[in-house]
Amino acid sequence: MRIIGIDPGLRLTGYGCLEMQRRGPDPRLVEAGIIRLDPLASVATRLVELFRDLGSLLDQLRPQRIAVEKLYAHYAHPTTAIKMGHARGVILLAAEQRGIELVEIGATEIKKSLTGNGHAAKRQMQIAVQACLCLREMPHPPDVADAIAIALCSARRGAAAAQALART
Repeated sequence: MRIIGIDPGLRLTGYGCLEMQRRGPDPRLVEAGIIRLDPLASVATRLVELFRDLGSLLDQLRPQRIAVEKLYAHYAHPTTAIKMGHARGVILLAAEQRGIELVEIGATEIKKSLTGNGHAAKRQMQIAVQACLCLREMPHPPDVADAIAIALCSARRGAAAAQALART
């Protein structure tokens, strides 16, 4: 099974695609990177760019699951959440159009599953992703590490559910 984690943004959208191994619990990193959007373009234009580029990426990688962070609004930055909601909407639409399973996971759960700390900093997440996948270098920029972390958390959720079913 292939799982792609996506960290939505209107300037940079990170992605990380994992493939679950038939033998062993550890997934393999297939590809990771960023979709870079023109920061000078209008929000509408960037959403069209994101939809086009993400669609091409999904068609190329052919994941069976898309994992995305749940929307969280901090009281001090409500407009950030609204803008991220636009990008998330594009991701949800692309998943639905292709019939790809969609999983939404809270930021605290993602951070806790990788670091043990639900409030881990960006650098801690980069280090944790590097260690989990035995990468030679830390994923950079942090948006890439966040996307891989989202995919890893989704994979771990799936593995835990499969183990629970096997025990019953």
